[in-house]
Amino acid sequence: MEERVIESAIYIIEHNATVRQTAKQFGVSKSTVHKDVTERLETLARQARKVLDINKSERHIRGGLATKEKYLHR
Repeated sequence: MEERVIESAIYIIEHNATVRQTAKQFGVSKSTVHKDVTERLETLARQARKVLDINKSERHIRGGLATKEKYLHR
C-alpha cells in the first residue's frame, strides 16, 4: 500500500493528473486515490520527518566520530 501511495503522488506530480486519471492508471477508486494523497501520504511524511529530526539531532556526533576516525588513521 505504501508503494502505491508514493507512486500515485509521483504520478500526479509528473503528469499533472487528476484524481480520476490517477485512479484509472492504478486501477483503484477515486476515493482511494484521494485518501492516499491526503491522509496516508501525510502519515508517511510525518513518520519520515521523525526519522529526519533524529538524524539531524545526532549528526554533530557522527561528524565528530568521523573526524576522530580520520585522524586516527593518519
